[in-house]
Amino acid sequence: MQTTSDKATRSALLKRISTLNENSPAQWGKMTACQMVKHCRCWEELTNGTLPAKRIFIGRIFGRQILKAVLKDDKPIRRNSPSAPETIIKDTPGDFDAEKARWIELLEYNAVNPIHGFVHPFFGKMTNEQIGRLAYKHIDHHLRQFGA
Repeated sequence: MQTTSDKATRSALLKRISTLNENSPAQWGKMTACQMVKHCRCWEELTNGTLPAKRIFIGRIFGRQILKAVLKDDKPIRRNSPSAPETIIKDTPGDFDAEKARWIELLEYNAVNPIHGFVHPFFGKMTNEQIGRLAYKHIDHHLRQFGA
């Protein structure tokens, strides 16, 4: 299983991230490249505890089962999967390069400084191993979305 905790896997992701620019076209979905980069930055903030998020009621019921299904293999996350409300970006583009740099910084930091007791808004409490695997799948999903 791929994980952001693995340095080689993280390096491969960073290489793909470096190919993105603010004009990278989406293969699906409604986000622009800048919104996607902000979304991924917010996701990293969510996983390290700097972006607070409320538990989603339906996640309390089905979250553990869906997490198990998502992490059971290396199959990519399906297109147009729902996002935590705190990570949905609706504003107009900002400083793409600054957002991308902050995303990379957080990705590197989170991979070597995992938070203990992280509670995902939908999936619930997650182990560091689960966080690393889900982080990889999340990033890979959005890089595929923008052809990187």
